[in-house]
This record gives sequence, C-alpha cells and structure tokens, in this order.
Amino acid sequence: MSTELIAHLQQELAQTREAGLFKSERVIATPQGAVVRTADGRELINLCANNYLGLSSHPRVVAAAHEALRTHGYGMSSVRFICGTQDLHKQLEARIAQFLGTEDAILYAAAFDANGGLFEPLLGEQDAIISDELNHASIIDGIRLCKAKRWRYKHNDMADLERCLREASESGARFKLVFTDGVFSMDGTVAQLDRIRALCDQHGALLGVDECHASGFMGATGRGTHEHRGLLMGGKSRVDIITGTLGKALGGASGGFTAGPREVVELLRQRSRPYLFSNTLMPAIAGASLAVLDLISESTALRDKLEVNTRWFRQAITEAGFEIKPGDHPIVPIMVYDAVKAQQLSARLLELGVYAVGFFFPVVPKGQARIRTQLSAAHEPEQLQRAVAAFRQAGLELGLVK
Repeated sequence: MSTELIAHLQQELAQTREAGLFKSERVIATPQGAVVRTADGRELINLCANNYLGLSSHPRVVAAAHEALRTHGYGMSSVRFICGTQDLHKQLEARIAQFLGTEDAILYAAAFDANGGLFEPLLGEQDAIISDELNHASIIDGIRLCKAKRWRYKHNDMADLERCLREASESGARFKLVFTDGVFSMDGTVAQLDRIRALCDQHGALLGVDECHASGFMGATGRGTHEHRGLLMGGKSRVDIITGTLGKALGGASGGFTAGPREVVELLRQRSRPYLFSNTLMPAIAGASLAVLDLISESTALRDKLEVNTRWFRQAITEAGFEIKPGDHPIVPIMVYDAVKAQQLSARLLELGVYAVGFFFPVVPKGQARIRTQLSAAHEPEQLQRAVAAFRQAGLELGLVK
C-alpha cells in the first residue's frame, strides 16, 4: 500500500483521537450477562448489551444450540437456494411469521442484510420510499440501493410525514412505502405506528417497520411495536413489512429476518442479493432461536421483569441528577452532550465496576454525546442500585451532577 495513503490514514486516526471520537473495544471473557468479566479480570455490571430478556446465555437456549450442533452440524457452507436450507431454517421462518402475525418470513445472516436487501427488489424508479430522518444506517443504506424516489420526514413528526405522502402522491408514484424504526436505538423513542398506519391508509401507502429493538418485549406479549401500538389484531399484523434481528432480545447471537405477505417474501427469495449471495444462518442459531420463541411464547415473565427494571432505573438515575431522554423503553440515554466528557464518564464508571459505553459523533449528532444504558431482565435490583450509585459518584467527580 502506498506510503501516502498510510500517512493519510494515520492522520485521520490521530484527528479522531484528538476530537475524543475514537471508539475502543473492551474485551470480555465470559458469556453475555448482567455481570461480565473483562479479559483483564474485572467484574462489571453490564449496562450496554442488547440482551433485553437475558436470553443470550439462558440454559435452554444454550442447550438448544448444542442439540442443533449435534443433529445438524456447524455450518452450511452454502447459500439457501443451492444446498443451504435445512428443516430448522424453514421451521424458524414459520415461527417468526406466526409470532409477528404475518404470512411468511425470510432469514438473513444479519438484520443489516435484511434491510439492505429489502427495497431494491420490491420498488423501482416509479415508486416512492418515505423514511424517518433518524432511521437506522441499515435502512438508509438499503434505500440508497433502490431507484425509488425518496422523501425524508422529520423524526416522528406526523405533519411532516403527511407532507411527504402528499408530495409522493402528487409526483405520480405507483407504490408508496413508509418505513420507520419501531424503536429508535439512540433515543429509545417509540414510533407512532398507529398514527402512521392511519396516514398510510389515507394516502394509499404501505407501512414497513424495523423491529430490532422491540421484538420479544414491546407490547403486552412481546410481539413488538405493532402490538404496543394496537396494530396486531386477532394475531394478524396491520404492518405490511417487518424486519428484525435475532441478535438482540431474541437470543443475541446473529441473524435477521423480513416478515410480511407471502408474495413479498417469495420475491425476496428470488432477488434479494444478501440472501442470494450470503451463507445461510448456522444451524445452532436457528435451533437456539426456536427455543427463544418457545420461551417468550410460554410466559411474559421476562418482559414483565424488564419493564419493572426499566421503570425503576429511569426514576433512580433521574433522582441521581442526570438528564435522560424521556420514555418507557429499556434504552435509557444519559445525556452528557460533550464527547470527551462522555468518554471520561464511561472510563470512570469502568473503574467503579459498571460497563457503560459513551456514544458520540458520528453515531449520534455532534453535541449530543451520551452514555446509552440498556436494561435487561437479567439485572437484579441490587445490581441496578450499585450502578446508579456509581453513576452518582462519577457524575459528582466530573462535575456533571450537583
């Protein structure tokens, strides 16, 4: 590689460090859980995993993965349409569709691939996609690959969404698709799907939602944002297309999916590039994911405990003097605003036994740095109490609270 390029990259990295924007990786040496141990031997209360239901290391999930390894092997060494489809994959797709209230579902290696491979096969230059301005990067990238006309509406702003729908109709768009995160990962904001559905119906548009931070625990039985907003009726979804992940609440390994009408799923099997050109989900993940769906369909105990933990932590961290983004989701952004301060707070928390990572530009806008905490059903009250005490101590030391 040219010395000029290496020198340029070194300068870019140095500037990233100087701006306080460099992201370091901490290495853990235990299974994912409410408490983890780092490679250097520190025991930490973990407040930054997407392990919402505590299922990443659940004994039944691990046992199901072992059994799938025994019966179906380690890897498929193939894409689905060649020789990469096992009975476990078809069973999991059927279970996901049943759980979400759709006709069918299709698996991907990751949710990023599900969103990246969604729009281009379905919509063309005669069509329109209308997207929330704070949608996840995978949605943005997927839309970029599509030739449809594009509109962006202000975050969770129904008046601006209606403007976009009206303009898309006036442009002569053949099909219109509104797509939004169900829950926005940086703020924990829950999309107003009921109102969006009403606007879509009024303007003849389809509705799609990314459920990565909702599947398994949002709604009375954990079906997701559509259940939370009253769009799951008689077991049938009133959202047209749902994408999501197996890598967060649903076991936390990897893998994603798209669920919706049978014809949509079938066309994706024929034309969605990440599906056609990426290896199949490994059997152990498929088997373990089936066990996850069994667990959360049998009882709401885990999502109920998560709700209790979230309510307690939101109140306690506010009483400790910190500003948080309002809401009731287990994503609790603790606002610091300054990137360097966010990193200092994260480092001090680590010393005090709490694993909580700073988020700053480009992950969030400049001037919006924060510590994004995430609650889990695996957390016990005493752990959360210790975590809040550590936040209070670190905040006082750094002059962030009074």
